[in-house]
Amino acid sequence: MLRYTGHPLYDVGVATITAFAGKRDPADLVESDLEAIATYMAREYVRQPLKSFLTVAFPNSGFTQPAFEKTPERRHAYAQSVLGAYGALPLDDETCIFTGEPAAAVIFKDRDDVPPGRAFRQHIPLLTGEGVINFHPYGDAGVPVSGTAMLALQALPLGSAKVGGRLLAVHSDNEEIIYHFAASFLEENRRLIQLAQAEGSTKMPEPRLSYRTLLIATLLNAQRMQREAVASEEPFSITAYHLTNSGQGADLSMYHLPSQVVSFLAEMFTAKYRGKWQTIVNRAWERPGRGAGEDFEPGRNYLYEDLFGLPDNARFFVRTYLLREAAQYARGRAQDPRGEYSLAEEAGMVSWDITERFLRRIMNVDKERIEQIRALGDRLAEYISSENDRGFFRGFFTEQRYPYFRNLLVKANLQSVRRGHPPLVTLEPYIQVFEEGDELAQADWRLARDLVLIRMVERLYEAGWLGQNRETLTELTTEAEATER
Repeated sequence: MLRYTGHPLYDVGVATITAFAGKRDPADLVESDLEAIATYMAREYVRQPLKSFLTVAFPNSGFTQPAFEKTPERRHAYAQSVLGAYGALPLDDETCIFTGEPAAAVIFKDRDDVPPGRAFRQHIPLLTGEGVINFHPYGDAGVPVSGTAMLALQALPLGSAKVGGRLLAVHSDNEEIIYHFAASFLEENRRLIQLAQAEGSTKMPEPRLSYRTLLIATLLNAQRMQREAVASEEPFSITAYHLTNSGQGADLSMYHLPSQVVSFLAEMFTAKYRGKWQTIVNRAWERPGRGAGEDFEPGRNYLYEDLFGLPDNARFFVRTYLLREAAQYARGRAQDPRGEYSLAEEAGMVSWDITERFLRRIMNVDKERIEQIRALGDRLAEYISSENDRGFFRGFFTEQRYPYFRNLLVKANLQSVRRGHPPLVTLEPYIQVFEEGDELAQADWRLARDLVLIRMVERLYEAGWLGQNRETLTELTTEAEATER
């Protein structure tokens, strides 16, 4: 009866109807399931709080038309035409653009001045209006839709979150995830509708979380994400559509979370990483601002928000969340915890295991280079610990000029050899980690340095050297921040 087609707005509507019926697969829907949600929408869409909220999705529709305030029978007639069209006769010469089925022989309006089976902006977000013929074949305004497609599109707001006065609809190349988001938002919307009606409010309450944080938090609750056997699962991506169809300015913003980021998050749920990863996540929640009461609940997780900038912001992400360096621009922002991250205080949170998976999943770094970075970090940590060479650690941590950084390693290498030890770093591994050619530094050599640092810090923390040199680490952190400014 219904199936996913790949169109994001239609698919979210299909998932919403499926979830409303308490089923998992749209193929299992029967006519009584369509009738049940149509009856629910016919009752709720013509009264508050949805009557007001639907202006963001279906402005000037029969649900929201101010002229219908004194003629409720016209509002109910409109509801019947768009929500009951799934049982209407088909048109012979029009095919639904969503399903390929015949369009419905229904005029989706309380007047007969538009062709039957044609939908416009008041029925489908981001379309043109009734009188606009641009971009339509042969100047035939509107698009033909079947009765089931019209029902699915009308269900879209119920399966979307209301965030910032807009709809937030989530689509994926994984049908289980489309269903999960629509079902989660439907459940929350029905709770909020009941809450508003109990309080006599005309406004639909909004979620506490910002839209990016809400997306990640909802995604992580999906069973698909919490299964341990992530390696055998097919990767998938998600795309969020944050839209308004308001007559004062229709607009759409899209937020894409690529499959490598989703796969990385799923892996962080496994037993090997879950403990340390959750600690890192917990330290990224928004803090109460000035005047916040005791009942403050955070609405933003900065790590979740920064996931949407990957892989472009990979160096920032590594330095801030994995190496625990304070974010300079977050200094002085009372609610942003990243301005007070401190390697001296949080060295125990540094994890090479998580960093290694980040490099593999997010940055697609080859296995051999990762191993060279790890091995170099091990050797340098052993050298610093055994020689107690604070000067080398200081230089490695703070140096921002590549020639000086390279000379620092050369001197340490000579120092190690003079004392009868093997070289700290040989030519081939050094080139693989830091250079692209003969004396040509990689564009991301500082990122490579931070990655080596992560392994060094982890090893020095385990060896107890950092605990014995905590004041030095505090001074270095301050010096590095000043140098970067």
